[in-house]
Amino acid sequence: MDIITTVIDRDDVRFKESYDYHQTLSQELSWRYQQIKKGGGESAIEKHRLRGKLLARERIDRILDVGSPFLELMPLAAYAVYAEELPAAGVVVGIGKVHGSDCMFIATDATVRGGSFYPLTIKKILRAQEIALQNALPCLYLLDSSSALPPLQAEVFADRDHFGRILYNQIQLQQQQLTQLAVVFGACMGEFSYIPKLCDVNLMVRNNGVISLSTPSQVKAKTGEEVSSEELGGSHLHTHLSGIAGLDASSEEESFRQLRNIVEGAQLKKSSVDVDKLVAAGAVVEPLYDIDEIYGILPCKTSEQGEQYDVREVIARLVDGSCFQEYKPDYGNTLVCGWATLFTFPLGIVANNGILFAESARKGQEFIKLCERRGFPLLFLQNTVGMAIGVKYEEAGMLKESAGLLLEVARATIPKITLIIGGSFGACNYLMCGRAFAPHFLWMWPNARVSMMDGEEAALVLATIKQSALSAKGEPLMSEEEILELQRPLLEKYEEEGRAYYSSARLWDDGIIRIEDGRKVLALSLAIMANKNKR
Repeated sequence: MDIITTVIDRDDVRFKESYDYHQTLSQELSWRYQQIKKGGGESAIEKHRLRGKLLARERIDRILDVGSPFLELMPLAAYAVYAEELPAAGVVVGIGKVHGSDCMFIATDATVRGGSFYPLTIKKILRAQEIALQNALPCLYLLDSSSALPPLQAEVFADRDHFGRILYNQIQLQQQQLTQLAVVFGACMGEFSYIPKLCDVNLMVRNNGVISLSTPSQVKAKTGEEVSSEELGGSHLHTHLSGIAGLDASSEEESFRQLRNIVEGAQLKKSSVDVDKLVAAGAVVEPLYDIDEIYGILPCKTSEQGEQYDVREVIARLVDGSCFQEYKPDYGNTLVCGWATLFTFPLGIVANNGILFAESARKGQEFIKLCERRGFPLLFLQNTVGMAIGVKYEEAGMLKESAGLLLEVARATIPKITLIIGGSFGACNYLMCGRAFAPHFLWMWPNARVSMMDGEEAALVLATIKQSALSAKGEPLMSEEEILELQRPLLEKYEEEGRAYYSSARLWDDGIIRIEDGRKVLALSLAIMANKNKR
């Protein structure tokens, strides 16, 4: 393959300004993640520990193989969405190895609102199960949750993607013969009691774990019977009488040992591809250029009107040896397509490099078909700055060719990863395999922006429509000051709703990642997808 030759000058003033700007964004992201890992706060954590309990991430750490990386998914879920804080939407999900097998972890966090299920808690679990189904992953449920909040029942109970869908997905996982195991560390009542029951095996921690269809207060209200939680659904009842639980553990530490034993006994197929082992074996060739240089390559402004750059400079800092075999480099060059390896994994790359023209979309169609034929996974590097519009471009077949690209993205059966490295505006979000087109993983960088259109364009359209309406009525046109005042609320709305944190909080992606972590996160994603075919 050809080596991409960089033309970046680290001493350039613009490079230094951009570098500082994006490094600040990365530092802010790191700080936010640290805050989220504090869960429900010091007071809630103290009460939790007094019950002899570990935190959700600590439980996962105890179960993982020593040294196994943990790819946490959607950690910013519910960020600044609800009136009350709900770190990580009250549930920690991610992928790590247990006895050498990739497993999906779904761990409720009782320090966050008692582990109550909010709408975004459910949406996050559904997405985790979807990833498990796509990648043939066993699921480990670490349960410590009170229940859904009754005031939110209309948002969590009866619709297709409400709580019942979690149970439906569990049955689909069963149908695919994917192992599901549960450990009950605390309350698991009402509809939630079906989660451990639908698992192959579930364990309970003695004196803390409770599984029951009702709560003691419900029993008293309906029957007058007074019972404790332990009498109603404790580990002794379910291991000795009902048979719902397979084992009870004297402590959380004992439950981790038992769970790992069950995973070992299930003889799950080992993940044949391990990113860390590839590195240790010296198989991975690093890019020729430092990945942190991407800080200086990306412009400070992310918009359809923002400064553009050659996306090959980004590719050169992501792929092995900065080697890239480009497909039709002199045709439709606002969409860069080509082959490379990343941590030794072969893949096809489709990357925005300016306004999308009909010939660019046509090239994208051809390239995706080739990757489908060869069985190469696709990596979409999304930085959409819109499509060519106007009579000239309509005549050239812009709609026809972009629809053709849409078709190829949708029907490609090969694994797909999308990384939003800049703007993601309008229909180009779909053309570049946005969330609606079901990529196996979708990641964002902190500078990414997602909206129906760029805020400046939306404000310009608003002013144009208003001026046209005034003109049609024969009324005076707005002054420049009046236009600015008209546009201000819309600009503020687009500024807020286009931010990466806004998107990630609503689970439009699988997580915001630091630029310097990009290669590792993409490699872990590729390894998980590659291992599916070897299970």
